[in-house]
Amino acid sequence: MSDDDLTFVNQRLIAATPSEILAAFREPERLARWWGPAGFRNTFHDFDFRPGGDWKFTMHGPEGGDYENHCRFQSIGPDRLEILHLGSVHAFRLTLTLEASEAGTRLTWRQTFELPEDYERVNTFVPRCNEENLDRLESELQRP
Repeated sequence: MSDDDLTFVNQRLIAATPSEILAAFREPERLARWWGPAGFRNTFHDFDFRPGGDWKFTMHGPEGGDYENHCRFQSIGPDRLEILHLGSVHAFRLTLTLEASEAGTRLTWRQTFELPEDYERVNTFVPRCNEENLDRLESELQRP
């Protein structure tokens, strides 16, 4: 099975510059506001936005569940961000590429799972949840 078989890809043209989008990741108070699917909120425990830096947080679901997360910022650049989602529950690599255009930035969100069984377990909801995450990012970018 290839990486393509274990990858979800979402793309969106966002009316913002790549640097504005990266700022929504770099600033923890902003990231906590928009990260996750609709209805989720976040509590950050550790946030070290640099290559090799850890990001530990709890996602609080709308149904009342708490989901512990441990991520590591693998690489950070002006047009690319790579995050490793670590741990025993669905390990994946999230790669975001940012391509500037006159209309804004084409964001490509590639989420590649390590194990086929993890991919299969989440394939019915991850594409929708990723779109909700991008909706929330766009709303954050429109805040004054």
